[in-house]
Amino acid sequence: MLDLTLAQQLKSSGLEWKPTAGDRFVLPVADMEEEVFILSNVIADVHEFRDGAVIGFNGTTEWALDSVEQSDVVWFPREDQLRELLGAAFVRLEQVTGGYAVTATADGREQRFLDIEAERAYARAVLARLGATRV
Repeated sequence: MLDLTLAQQLKSSGLEWKPTAGDRFVLPVADMEEEVFILSNVIADVHEFRDGAVIGFNGTTEWALDSVEQSDVVWFPREDQLRELLGAAFVRLEQVTGGYAVTATADGREQRFLDIEAERAYARAVLARLGATRV
């Protein structure tokens, strides 16, 4: 998974987010930065009773915030979303010693982006692509 710094760089680079079920995000405030939230259409919890477990469907949980502005959160795009963002610029993903390399076109030439996880390597390629499209 991406770390908060890399996700914030994507956001600062102008990456647009249209939230959808399954998307991950973080509230970048003290004591909340380690909590990764996932957008869902329905929250399901397991409730333990003396007669057995029941799966309950809830709109919110007791500790939940009422709401938060989308601009106040940081999206953690998944690997498949990052690959889709690269589009035709994506060339290949390969496992290398110590992690992964994504090869993509940026600034009109092929470049390799290395990181310990494939998702993070994709994010670095997207960052380079965003920088190239802003020129």
